[in-house]
Amino acid sequence: MTGSRSHHVYGRCSDWEDSLPPGSAGRHPAHARKSPRPSATSPVDEALHELVALSRALLEAPDAGEILRLAMQHIAAAGPYSAEAGYLEVDGDLVPSPRNGPTHAAAVDRRVRELEGQDGPVSVPGRPWGRALALRGLEGLHGYLVVTSRTRPTGAQRNRLAALVWHTAAALSVAFAQRRQREDAAELHRVKEERATLQQQLISVVAELGYQGAVHALMADIAASGGGEEAVTRALHELTGFPALVEDRFGRLKAWSGPGRPDPYPEPDPAGHNDMLHAVAREAGPVRIKDRLITLVRPHGEILGVLALVDALSAADEHTVFALEHAAASLALELAHLRNLAEVELRLHRELADDLLAGTDPASAYARSEAVGHDLHRSHYVVVVKWSNRTADEAFARTVARAASAVGMHSLLTRRPDHIVLVADDRPPARALHEALARETGTPSGTIGVSAPSDSVPDIPQRYQEAQRALEVRLNSRERYGTTFFHDLGLYRILGPGADHQELETFVHEWLGQLIDYDARHHATMVETLSRYFDCGGNYDEAAASLAIHRSTLRYRLQRIREISGNDLANVENRLNLQVATRVWKIVLGGSG
Repeated sequence: MTGSRSHHVYGRCSDWEDSLPPGSAGRHPAHARKSPRPSATSPVDEALHELVALSRALLEAPDAGEILRLAMQHIAAAGPYSAEAGYLEVDGDLVPSPRNGPTHAAAVDRRVRELEGQDGPVSVPGRPWGRALALRGLEGLHGYLVVTSRTRPTGAQRNRLAALVWHTAAALSVAFAQRRQREDAAELHRVKEERATLQQQLISVVAELGYQGAVHALMADIAASGGGEEAVTRALHELTGFPALVEDRFGRLKAWSGPGRPDPYPEPDPAGHNDMLHAVAREAGPVRIKDRLITLVRPHGEILGVLALVDALSAADEHTVFALEHAAASLALELAHLRNLAEVELRLHRELADDLLAGTDPASAYARSEAVGHDLHRSHYVVVVKWSNRTADEAFARTVARAASAVGMHSLLTRRPDHIVLVADDRPPARALHEALARETGTPSGTIGVSAPSDSVPDIPQRYQEAQRALEVRLNSRERYGTTFFHDLGLYRILGPGADHQELETFVHEWLGQLIDYDARHHATMVETLSRYFDCGGNYDEAAASLAIHRSTLRYRLQRIREISGNDLANVENRLNLQVATRVWKIVLGGSG
């Protein structure tokens, strides 16, 4: 360490009370006045001599781990210090040193990460002084040294510690720079070799057939075979040597051929992606944006996606541009064809679903279902979906289709004015479809009704009514949102669609009102006890077990129910009305007063 640097580090640290000066490591100090030399035998001279030797050892260390180890091992050269922990920055994370002590590791580790690259105090039991010291270079944070002292260090000792931190950070800067240099050299060598190999292959193709003829022939074969995005990117990579990729209209990756694929692929920024599409659309040919050569896939002027080559070294020539343009033209034809097929298939699916819900000839329905690839011979369920913040438009229909596909449902889908209908070939999962739609829409405020299973085509219209009934019951319940299956409606299945909700509440309060009031006043469960008793068919043992109470407790509660409500449970008519009331209370009113 030169005299000017020493003065800079020490000068900045002379008024350091509890922290190292921000950014002290990695800075080049200014020239300063010379200070008096200490005597040859002074402790200061010995400490400085040891720091100089340590600085040389740090710069000669083979890697960053060894540099951190040396710094931690020789921290006592700067004063009454101990190295509690050390960290190296690796890929944006702080990796603890193997030399870190286990005693206070969790608290120290949490404190270091809270500092987010800044110096700060660290509390360690038994140590009156402790600091987490950032090891910073011009490139940013390299790591941390966590240092404690058995006594409060003097100004000179803090200065020596600052010098050690500075030299450690400088050595880490050199080590990281050397490592990056080696990695860049290796990568450049690999890229050059790969590029040379691909260029040789390209020269061979041009020599035999002519480059343009080869491109035409290859893309014509892909178009004829209907290979799609994967085939186009694979052929383009083979022709040019560059990684090739296809993104959809919204910037999501559809296909990638060649090395260097990001994992995970970055999520697109909608605004930035639209700006990019408009910029490319204004140009006549491929456009270079950052490290990519980009062209649009747009049959008949409508943008269906993006075809691009990754060319970080800007090495693409006219042959590359030619191949990219022809590949985009071939892919445009393929995507336009696939889109037309998808639209036709969607229309056929919806027409079949509409006819099934309205009632249609079974023979015709089976033939049409085979034509669209749907097995109508299986048992089917009708599913009705209604969401509070979404109208039943085309966009919401696509959302429902994605959610159904995500949970493994195979179905025919159609729309109604206020809901979406699915004719599914299996029983929908109990909660999975609602949860998937909640993720898609951003809100759980939606209701789903599911019919009983249908084993024949003529039954489907009736099943559609059942699904609507299940949806209606759910919407009129205390818990409006969720999934309701028709077979779970119990007694309420026989209550007609025109049943008045207020009348049902009146009926419940007529027969259970006194018990509901009693439960509210005394925080009791008389109505629930009566409901369980009826659900168990009047069996004392089963009812007591389901309520997790003793049989004698159940007898006492039933006696109290007779006294409070004034109804004799032995009376057949009373029992029927009370049982109906408890079922409506549970299903329609959500088990609430």
